[in-house]
Amino acid sequence: MNTIAFQDHYPEELSHCYGCGKNNPDGHQLKSYWQHIDEANLNASTTIAHCIPDMKYTAIPGFVYGGMLASLIDCHGTGSASGMAYLAQNREIGSLPPMRFVTGALNVNYLAPTPQGVELTLIGRFSEVKERKIIVEITLSANDIVCVKGQVIAVLMPDSMTPKA
Repeated sequence: MNTIAFQDHYPEELSHCYGCGKNNPDGHQLKSYWQHIDEANLNASTTIAHCIPDMKYTAIPGFVYGGMLASLIDCHGTGSASGMAYLAQNREIGSLPPMRFVTGALNVNYLAPTPQGVELTLIGRFSEVKERKIIVEITLSANDIVCVKGQVIAVLMPDSMTPKA
């Protein structure tokens, strides 16, 4: 498996996302990786990310703020979509032109309170893979309990979002 996060392959000019951008020192710095690649059925491949949210992301003392959880699902979804796009095209991740995805839609369902101070695990599974749109189903767990489920409809970043030199 690749030991470099999907997000760390983003071009420098596209690496400022608050949730996962390596060039945003104030952001969450979420890193997503392959957990399992199924060459026979790419949709059966899975991705993984881990995070321990800072205590400033408190909803009620002892529990993580839901907006923080949504942002983790959002960034794990778009990062996973990028990884899958390269895999589906049999391209080396990070090769040009960049396969950077952004959020077309985000659906989040909170199933259980998410405790603070523990490592959160995000697992991504793919329900649809197309050239310009990838749907990622994500579970977020704490202490092996699924606390949040989300769906990210990730779309290939439009040229209009590419910074001009």
